[in-house]
Amino acid sequence: MKTKKFLPLAATAIAAAVALAGCGAPGGSGGSGGSGGSGSSVTSMPGMDHGSGSSDPSNPAAAANHNSADVTFAQMMIPHHTQAVEMSEMILKKKDIPAEVRDLSTRIKDAQAPEIEKMTGWLQGWGEPTQMPTGHSMEGMMGPEEMTKLEAAQGTEAAKLFLTQMIAHHQGAVTMATTESKDGKDAEALQLSKDIVSAQEAEIKEMQTLLAAL
Repeated sequence: MKTKKFLPLAATAIAAAVALAGCGAPGGSGGSGGSGGSGSSVTSMPGMDHGSGSSDPSNPAAAANHNSADVTFAQMMIPHHTQAVEMSEMILKKKDIPAEVRDLSTRIKDAQAPEIEKMTGWLQGWGEPTQMPTGHSMEGMMGPEEMTKLEAAQGTEAAKLFLTQMIAHHQGAVTMATTESKDGKDAEALQLSKDIVSAQEAEIKEMQTLLAAL
């Protein structure tokens, strides 16, 4: 897969993701997420409101019940989910988007925004930074040029571009979640990783069908 350099997401997109965290499908149910096709170097991460975490920061034993794989999974999946929410919101603001694509975008946004809050809560409960150190790469992140193209596209062209990009984005999330399933320790993080794989593989098939019909 082709590697792309990832620049920090717009503050407005991050704010939107945080605002959405209080609504939609319950966090941890999977629903939608990252994608594959490209990696990116993470230079910064937004600090977000504390969500429902698996560890109580006042309980050292609970906070210790995780490993570095859990931390990396959460730190990487937060910006990955944030970008998916941003892409979905772009599509929902456009005119002449097929109803099936609008419905998919809504489901992605409603599933992933609460998961951003949940994973942020885990990191805070574990006493770990919510920002990822530089030098790590993620699969499926869109670069600035790709995001600009999606923002400018309209109608059927926008729907096709969104589906193509989100398929890649989901594939990347599946890759990261699979790694967590193999290497992680925290029970809630492991469950979320399995949920992401299951839900996003199903959505990849759905998007491929929608794309072929456009």
